[in-house]
Amino acid sequence: MATVVAFHAHPDDEVLLTGGTLARAAAEGHRVVIVTATDGLMGPVPPGGAPRLAELRASAAALGAHRVEHLGYADSGHGPLLYPDPPDRTRFARADTEEAARRLAALLREEDADVLLGYDANGGYGHRDHVKVHHVGRRAAELAGVGRVLEATAPGEAVARVMRTARALRLLRHHEEPDGLYTPGAAITHRVDTRRFARRKQAALAAHRSVVDGNGRASAVVRVLVRLPAPVFGLLLGREWFVASPREGR
Repeated sequence: MATVVAFHAHPDDEVLLTGGTLARAAAEGHRVVIVTATDGLMGPVPPGGAPRLAELRASAAALGAHRVEHLGYADSGHGPLLYPDPPDRTRFARADTEEAARRLAALLREEDADVLLGYDANGGYGHRDHVKVHHVGRRAAELAGVGRVLEATAPGEAVARVMRTARALRLLRHHEEPDGLYTPGAAITHRVDTRRFARRKQAALAAHRSVVDGNGRASAVVRVLVRLPAPVFGLLLGREWFVASPREGR
């Protein structure tokens, strides 16, 4: 059995990008560890702890993961402005890549990881924290000697079609989610059918109450997703994609 470490930027990313794969790996007897770079908070951590990390632990339990860790960074936000660091920690986008990679590499060594899941070179849709995950993940795998690095992504052409439809329906503004991101379909190396684990992935998504109960357009979409019949949810989100890092096969 293998140990799979999934490295993500924020709580809820573990579901949207890799939830089905992690649920399938856990069900097949592999050890699954989820690591997030940030706690999902823009400001200081409240006295009771970061609420989104508690949601992450509930999500991980729904997926069958065995361990959850946080590297200690703050969310960097998505948009033209990179705000000053909160007083208690550094925003991930400003973190020293080598230092962050050493933190992750220590976990990889401790777990004797066989596979590291990260993000593609675009960080999927270009979020600065996602792009940072790409660089930190690759460097950590090199430091820890992890031979298999698979980077979560989606077929860029299909995503572009969805974005064009969303703009036409005025669900997105024209400057949001630009085309040309994720990975061209021809470059994707691993396609994982996770429809059998749709119910687990849906339950994990529902555990992120901060997102489900939010006021933005993304929250409205998530509320619809968590209320769908599980087979319909599986048809929509029952496939996940990865591209093998050049490290694999060396």
